[in-house]
Amino acid sequence: METNKIIAAFLVAGIIAMLAGFIAHKTIQPETLAENAYKIEAIAPAAAGAAPAVAAAAEPIKDLLAKADAAQGEKVSKVCSSCHTFGKGEPNRVGPNLAGIVGKARGSAAGFAYSDAMKAKGGSWDADSLNEFLWSPKAFVPGTKMGFAGLKKPEDRAALIKWLQSQK
Repeated sequence: METNKIIAAFLVAGIIAMLAGFIAHKTIQPETLAENAYKIEAIAPAAAGAAPAVAAAAEPIKDLLAKADAAQGEKVSKVCSSCHTFGKGEPNRVGPNLAGIVGKARGSAAGFAYSDAMKAKGGSWDADSLNEFLWSPKAFVPGTKMGFAGLKKPEDRAALIKWLQSQK
C-alpha cells in the first residue's frame, strides 16, 4: 500500500508540472525580434569558376589625420603594445620596435626577422600606407607574419598614426 502512495505522489507531481508548463506556455508569449540583436556577417562562398569578391579598401584618413588626437592614438597603441615596443632603442618583441616608423623603409628594423612578403613589399611607411596596413595587414601585405586583424575605425587609425608620427 505504501508503494502505491509513493508512485501516486510521483505521478501527481509529474501531472502538476506538465500542467504548469502547459499553462505557462499558453499565457506567456515571448516577443519575437524584428532583426537579430547581433549581426553576423558571413562571406558567401564563391560559385565554382567565379572570381572572388573584391575586398573593400580602407577609408582615406587625410582629413581625420589633420584633426586627430595623439593622446587618443597613445590609448589605441595599447592594442599594439602586446607585440611591439615604441621607445627608441627598445628591443623587438614578437613584432619590431616602431620608434620612428613613419617615413622609415618597410622591413628595415635591425635584428627583426621579417616575412619574405614584407621584405618584398618595398617602399616606406607614410600615413597612407600605414592606414592601409592598420586597416588589414594581410590585405596590404599578403603573406605577412602579423596576425593582427586590423583597426576598422578610421578615427582610431588616424589617431594612432598621429601618435606614431610623434614617436621619433
